Amino acid sequence: MRLPPDLPHERLDRSRYELVTDERFTGASLDPGRWVPHYLPQWSSPERSAARYSLGPEGLTLRIDHDQEAWSPEFNGELRVSNLQTGARSGEVGSGSGQHPFRDGLLVRTAQLDQRLWLPHYGLIEVHLQPSTHPRALTALWLIGFEHVPEQSGELCVVEIFGRDIRPDGSALVGLGVHPFRDSALRDDFVQVESASDVRLGRTYSVEWMPGLARFYIDDELVAEADQSPDYPLQLMLNLYELPDDAGRHEADYPLTATVQFVREWHRIGR
Repeated sequence: MRLPPDLPHERLDRSRYELVTDERFTGASLDPGRWVPHYLPQWSSPERSAARYSLGPEGLTLRIDHDQEAWSPEFNGELRVSNLQTGARSGEVGSGSGQHPFRDGLLVRTAQLDQRLWLPHYGLIEVHLQPSTHPRALTALWLIGFEHVPEQSGELCVVEIFGRDIRPDGSALVGLGVHPFRDSALRDDFVQVESASDVRLGRTYSVEWMPGLARFYIDDELVAEADQSPDYPLQLMLNLYELPDDAGRHEADYPLTATVQFVREWHRIGR
């Protein structure tokens, strides 16, 4: 990963792109032609994998409530998630075939029909979000392979922010980069970069995704560049996690919330 000062001081130039999707979450309901309001539903039950969220003039609010159950205690312990994703698939119940197999021994508990709703392939992807500041929270947008071919499993992480990494002045460490998972053509290349601006106020996180290259931006400022990228369509995973710890869950801490003003996809002009 190239980082400053080895990167040019460069701003994101959207004049090279045309906007093709501008999701602002202001409708009366979530667009079912774009979003699945569950987290990796094949590894859990519909009740446990379901997202808790609201839509309004300010966009999407992802929420984790005190009474929310762990999403997959069988396979992932006490992790809680509210997630929207733009695709889903799996094999039959009892098989091991499903998206994003995050550990060995997973078995499909709820079979999924193929849903290829919004799967970008190169271009500019960006999100404007305000993360949860709770120390157990993680707010993220990452893109993963649809995995109809298991090796097409790479990830582009546009942004991930742990609440524990947000300082009292709002500056924070911001995670971004590439994870290969089962894609042998990729290597793990992930970093946390400093954001001096107050992430609590909402910032725009972007990735320019090109063949063999991924360039990452915060508020249009180039902050990192990877010399690799997945070469197949990716689905979006927009999520708020509550990570388990030894402190226990106290009702006064809830709800945990993260707000998303927009998610956008741009295509390179003349591509």
